[in-house]
Amino acid sequence: MCFTVNVNIVREELEERYGTKLIDHDSYRPSYYYHAYSLPLMPVLCSGEGEPVRLFRWGLIPSWSADENEAREMMTKTFNARAETIATRPAFRDSFASRRCLVPVKGFFEWQHAGGRKIPWYISLRDTDIFSLAGIWDSREMKGGVTVRTFSVVTTRANELMEEIHNTKKRMPVILPAGNERVWLNTEVPAEGLLALTEPVASEMLEAHTVSPLITNNRADRNRPELIMPYSYPVQRTLF
Repeated sequence: MCFTVNVNIVREELEERYGTKLIDHDSYRPSYYYHAYSLPLMPVLCSGEGEPVRLFRWGLIPSWSADENEAREMMTKTFNARAETIATRPAFRDSFASRRCLVPVKGFFEWQHAGGRKIPWYISLRDTDIFSLAGIWDSREMKGGVTVRTFSVVTTRANELMEEIHNTKKRMPVILPAGNERVWLNTEVPAEGLLALTEPVASEMLEAHTVSPLITNNRADRNRPELIMPYSYPVQRTLF
């Protein structure tokens, strides 16, 4: 599962990190808090030499969806695509075959069940400020001739660290080390090679700490640096 991410990445950082331009930058709003259910517009990088970073909506709409009502209903069911079934599930298989993307983030959030509490954690990649989650995308023409481009984040089984944090679902997003990014985008790579990239990264590559209950306050402004700062709960231990 991966529904909440930190994309506090300004335009200049994105363009330098990926070596290309951000299209529609006037519509882009960097934020410490993007939640999938708000259907945010987020930067993604698709395959193709010199392809720019574009803004896509989180929640994949398959191009074959019957009508707009079905399309919008599907969005809330496709925030994540499980690596184990991505090549066969109808909503995802065509996108996996030919429409893959990188989803830039600085980190993501998950909740740990501890007794009767749900404790929020912030997870980032050690020694790397901006990293890529594996994604797939699609486009669909809506009423009025408007083309909507949407994406889903690929998830995999949890590594040792994430098993302790996300201790109910035991899932995590597929993190692509920089050396694997272009492989994921290469449409000539066979499916077997791509599925190998969906293995969980080693726990030692990640950093994690608990964060403030601010993240669960729907009335608060969560686009604040305090959201990702370490916060201690009465009983906890440091992981990695």
